[in-house]
Amino acid sequence: MDKAVGKAPLNERIAIAINYMLLVVLCLVILMPLVNILALSLNDGKDASLGGIAFWPRVFSVSNYVEVFKNPAVLQGMEVTLFRTILGTFLSVLLTSMAAFALKNKNLPGVGIASIFIVFTMLFNGGIIPYFMVLKMFHLNNTIWVYIIPTLYSAWNLILVRTFFQSIDQSMEESAKIDGAHDFQVLFRIYIPLSMPVLSVICLFNGVMHWNDWFSGAFYVTDEKLRPLQTILQQMLTAAEAMRKNLSMNAMMSAGNSVTTESMKMAMVIISVVPIATVYPFIQKYFVQGIMVGSVKG
Repeated sequence: MDKAVGKAPLNERIAIAINYMLLVVLCLVILMPLVNILALSLNDGKDASLGGIAFWPRVFSVSNYVEVFKNPAVLQGMEVTLFRTILGTFLSVLLTSMAAFALKNKNLPGVGIASIFIVFTMLFNGGIIPYFMVLKMFHLNNTIWVYIIPTLYSAWNLILVRTFFQSIDQSMEESAKIDGAHDFQVLFRIYIPLSMPVLSVICLFNGVMHWNDWFSGAFYVTDEKLRPLQTILQQMLTAAEAMRKNLSMNAMMSAGNSVTTESMKMAMVIISVVPIATVYPFIQKYFVQGIMVGSVKG
């Protein structure tokens, strides 16, 4: 690749250099705020309130994280979030694959009408109140399944996987069926192994959605033991902001508290971002390939 770039015309080499420079600037713009937040979360709260901290803690301290995890609801919320993320992602990928395998067959009766209804849900929805009424009718409110069952299918993910399945050579399926394989064997032994790029993308989409969702826990669940981490962190931020308005910074410092509301916010951001961010490098190599292949063929 380097040799090809070296042989390229001058204008192409200039364009490539500009592209690399823009990518480097973009990476810095994205990473610098995150590094700053990490430094503030690992710095003493009193010292951080004085300002001047950029990318390295001035007075190293883990008291912000200790203060956050003192709340037993945080650990309980992390368990709920891990459970819904793992189980919800697994079931969603499995059922989406099965539905896409059926919809890829253009000879299936009613497949055209089903596809129209699927696309229709991408454009229109009933709103929050009808959605809440449906959840209540099926007794999903205040249960762990309110996080999982309504998110089993996504129209976008289903179309993406179906399009990828359609790009696979149909002769392999025909050969397998001649050898006596049924549809489930064809799906799990041919299509799913060949579709790891797009399925990895779907895993990432579902995992990020489940991990970052705070809205469901705030509005559809009243049992505190069933609230996910993001909802708990959002409530803690609201409570910390109320405390900040009631107490001046000087009053908090004079009380000998080394943790401020701002330093706790930084710790909460890192707690909510780092776990899901560590997953991306393991499936990054599949991400672009899955998106491109799944979206080219219509």
